[in-house]
Amino acid sequence: MSNEQVRLIQQGHVAEILIERPEKLNALTVSMLEALYSIVLKLDEDPSIRVVILRTAGERAFCVGADINAWGEYAPLDMWRSWIKRGHRVFDALAGLRQPVIAVIQGPALGGGFELALAADLRVADEKACFGLPEAAIATCPGWSGSQRLAKLINPSLIKELIFTGRRLDAQRALSLGLVNEVAEQGTTLARARALAAEICVRAPVSVQLGKQMVDAGAGDNAAMIIEAMAGGLAALTQDAREGVSAFRERRQPEFKGE
Repeated sequence: MSNEQVRLIQQGHVAEILIERPEKLNALTVSMLEALYSIVLKLDEDPSIRVVILRTAGERAFCVGADINAWGEYAPLDMWRSWIKRGHRVFDALAGLRQPVIAVIQGPALGGGFELALAADLRVADEKACFGLPEAAIATCPGWSGSQRLAKLINPSLIKELIFTGRRLDAQRALSLGLVNEVAEQGTTLARARALAAEICVRAPVSVQLGKQMVDAGAGDNAAMIIEAMAGGLAALTQDAREGVSAFRERRQPEFKGE
């Protein structure tokens, strides 16, 4: 789905996803989510891309989550059928990209915006960044895996505090907790993320991508798919694999040698 508020910018081996709705603090609508999903699927199939940078426009906020006007019109059953499932599909696809994803966080990352940042592998935040789960203030709950991904990074009691009270973590606290990888001076965050991307790009891309998947599988994310994909790739490299395909095409019994 086309949406001018979500754009893909490619610079060599680095792709930048730009969410551009600064007048609404980059709040996410249905069409923005669908555009993001289309871009992620495209990137996952592109062997030339080695690193993905996820960033948003403006200086006032990274993303304040879902546009309340967008989801507020949904009937309760439609929240279950569509809105929540759509967000999970998009963020899971982003988290599951083969390539490392670096989120550039300026200002508040709240609710779904916090969950969007958590779908990245690495996070570079500026000094004014902050993180929170304010959903209880409008009688709802975190809906796009924030509670689950966050639980792999910080203490569950702290997550409960964030949900119960709506309190925010500032950039330095987030750094000390391991939520962000680096805190940069205001105005330099994107440059720092690009420098990190360049550092990753000179490494062997397949090794980097396999390393990401190994860590994700160890954390329980897509473990079955990752293990089976790695096993299938390894098996395809063998002489037996070539013999098996040849025998099938020639309609004969294969002679496997364990090589």
